[in-house]
Amino acid sequence: MKTSTDRILTTHVGSLPRPDDLVALLHKKDRSEPYDEAEFDAIVTKSVDDIVARQVKIGIDLVSDGEMSKISYATYLKDRLNGFDGTATENRAAADLLEFIDYARRLVEQGNRPSTTLEGLQGPACDGPLSVRDEAPLQKDLANFKAAIGRHHPLEGFLTASSPGVVSVFLQNQYYPDDDAYLEALAGILKDEYEAIVASGAVLQLDCPDLAMGRHIVHRKKSNSEFRKVAARHIDVLNAATANIPQKSMRIHLCWGNYHGPHNHDIPVSEILDLVYGARPHAIALEGANPRHEHEWEVFDEHPLPDGKVVIPGVIDSTSNFIEHPKLIAQRIGRYAGKVGRERLIAGSDCGFATFAERPAVHPDIAWAKLAALVEGAEIASRELW
Repeated sequence: MKTSTDRILTTHVGSLPRPDDLVALLHKKDRSEPYDEAEFDAIVTKSVDDIVARQVKIGIDLVSDGEMSKISYATYLKDRLNGFDGTATENRAAADLLEFIDYARRLVEQGNRPSTTLEGLQGPACDGPLSVRDEAPLQKDLANFKAAIGRHHPLEGFLTASSPGVVSVFLQNQYYPDDDAYLEALAGILKDEYEAIVASGAVLQLDCPDLAMGRHIVHRKKSNSEFRKVAARHIDVLNAATANIPQKSMRIHLCWGNYHGPHNHDIPVSEILDLVYGARPHAIALEGANPRHEHEWEVFDEHPLPDGKVVIPGVIDSTSNFIEHPKLIAQRIGRYAGKVGRERLIAGSDCGFATFAERPAVHPDIAWAKLAALVEGAEIASRELW
């Protein structure tokens, strides 16, 4: 994995705005409606090539495929694995939206319905033994990205994959005897995907909102100390699933939920960061730009970044249509550099800009403008730090 050696490198969390024709096909596929598979494959291939080219053009160093082939970063697995034919029944609405219920209703009325509103993570559920249904979608993702990287020559590429823990949040267990058994089954299946991504030449990003967002959704009735035990178990399972992968070929993404809401029930990063340090991935991507978490750059005084780790703080918000001023971005980078060192820092975004294919919180044109501002801010910070 590339790191900042003579300037601050830039990246983001993975998902990027998908073209309208692809979104329409993704929804047909998700609803099991008839669609032209050859057309879908062709549009995904072109979309990946276009999205890599655009990232390179604006100056993003560590690029992704934008998650073009996926309806969302977690539920895409239901189309690739057997065992997800059930329907979720447990209400897992976010604690902050339950507290501000009128605001949550407004989100629903406006059609801006994050998966954490009143329905509470409604969707597929695991109702049978897990097994691989179709390896072709993963192989197509790897081939598309490798071809785009070869054509457009970014500094480095990364691909995202769901952690066993976040799958257990979004795809509820209705089959395995307990949470541990479900996590172990997920890890056994996902291990092959993780290893295939790294074998293709890409850095693996493990999406782990379960370690943060999970606190105020699934485990909202637990104390922080009780939740820490859950998070520690999730990390143990993740480490086992990635045991064959070099640490420097991986990064981990923490998230408190990529939705525009109060977030007043978010667990502080200080309550979980020591546990996250125990995860195998080399780099830690976390939120640092939104109003709830921007102050947490100071956490590295209490929990110094261990040797061998790199931090990827969000210095642009992924839920606001404000375009951050490059000087503000440079200031945010400077704060983190003062805590962890310039070489152990990569500038990123709080979360993805198209976590779910439909209705992203940030308008696509503004998302690209924010990423351009990220690049400019990193250039300012680099001049100040070197």
